[in-house]
Amino acid sequence: MGGEHALLSAEIVNRGIESSGPDAGSPTFSVRVRRRLPDFLQSVNLNNVKLGYHNLIGHAMYWATIPLLAVVGSLSREAWEETSYDLVTQLAFLLVLAFTVAVYFMSKPRPIYLLDFACYRPSDDLKVSNEEFIELARKSGKFNEESLAFQSRILKSSGIGDETYVPKSVFSPGNCATMTEGLAEASTAMISALDELFDKCRVRPKDVGILVVNCSLFNPTPSLSAMIVNHYNMRGNILSYNLGGMGCSAGVIALDLARDMMRANPSSYAVVVSTEAVSFTWYTGRNRSMLIPNCFFRMGCSAVLLSNRRRDFRRAKYRLEHIVRTHMAADGRSFRCVYQEEDEERTKGLCISRDLMEVGGHALDAHITTFAPLVLPFSEQLLFFATLLYRHLFPKKTADSAGTKPYVPDYKLAFEHLCVHAASKAVLDALQNNLRLEDRHMEAALATLHRFGNTSSSSIWYELAYLEAKGRVRGGDRVWQIAFGSGFKCSSAVWKATPRVRRPNRSPWLDCVDRYPEGS
Repeated sequence: MGGEHALLSAEIVNRGIESSGPDAGSPTFSVRVRRRLPDFLQSVNLNNVKLGYHNLIGHAMYWATIPLLAVVGSLSREAWEETSYDLVTQLAFLLVLAFTVAVYFMSKPRPIYLLDFACYRPSDDLKVSNEEFIELARKSGKFNEESLAFQSRILKSSGIGDETYVPKSVFSPGNCATMTEGLAEASTAMISALDELFDKCRVRPKDVGILVVNCSLFNPTPSLSAMIVNHYNMRGNILSYNLGGMGCSAGVIALDLARDMMRANPSSYAVVVSTEAVSFTWYTGRNRSMLIPNCFFRMGCSAVLLSNRRRDFRRAKYRLEHIVRTHMAADGRSFRCVYQEEDEERTKGLCISRDLMEVGGHALDAHITTFAPLVLPFSEQLLFFATLLYRHLFPKKTADSAGTKPYVPDYKLAFEHLCVHAASKAVLDALQNNLRLEDRHMEAALATLHRFGNTSSSSIWYELAYLEAKGRVRGGDRVWQIAFGSGFKCSSAVWKATPRVRRPNRSPWLDCVDRYPEGS
């Protein structure tokens, strides 16, 4: 029971004065109790730490050859001409050296470069302010006043601004989510982003060998990836994939799939497209848990061009360092915390469970402890692992002591920039508090949430576009993209910037980036 109470937070609301009755003139207030993100650093699982170090050791085979090559290179000419080494010994040594060098280059993964990316910016006639959102919803005749008031309260605390984009068709009185509307919305977003991407990179669509598209709730037949192949008349042997139903973390999952395909297909270009059809997330019923997505999801799309050609290093903007994925669907609550279903009146919608914050905290716990050994400096790993081991070996002592919290690794030492999925302001604030991040690390996510809303799996690319538009990314900087979504899944990608990163000439932020951060 105590653990359940620890996941609740209270807030005093509706302060006022009693106007009538025996208590007239007395101050009144209400207390709102809500779930919050649990402190995942209090429940670190050693199995997740073990998995993280297993991933780290997996790269050690080719790292171990570096000291050997350094020793060989340090040998002087006199050492090589030493008479004690006969011809057979020298030949054997050279064979071992050649074998070691061959193993090193064969086991070393081929680098994957990000040449460039593009983010779709809808036309201005699709802009909807929060006030206009409620008015249009009221005029549609599909919501009662109670549902409208609930959505209005959600919008006020959401962190979403007055310039986000919503397809106006969802507000029409006779609207229902038709395939025609979904195809029109998806094709406009994807083709606009891809046109810009191909133009920026000077790559022909026929040169692309791998295509991965992800869109959670809209999955027509033929697929969205087939639509792109048809539109650009791509080559017949292209490896195309369409991911559906994988939530807001699907952008990183699509990257992981593209990376695996590129490892099996050298000298390839891969395109990853991440989008969502807002018209298919729109809910017109009265279930509050299913009204929440109406308030957050907005139009957006990103397109990314990857290459595993070594010569493309000269024009690449980033090099992919790591991808780590965590999937919690084996747990029933995690599986159902974001769930598409029908309400009592058989109206389809996306249901957001009250357990979402708690489930997300546990997923983040498993993910961070797996991810940390790959990216943290050795000093931070040592301190974190030592305090963690002490807590598990001497649980009674740590429970009796005043300082019961484990050492929180300083992730600011591992990354210069952070792009975390812009789900909601409450989630971003809780994540910042738990990881002890500074405001500058959350700036890109908060700015993206305010300007574009929750664009689902593409939001991490709008955030990277924000950092570039601000001119903050420099060669050698490390960027951490982390996203989470239904399932429950948590996924991370780490990029290292090359010297080619510059302030872009084309960006969805160019005419508004100077307005952020808010209050600056």
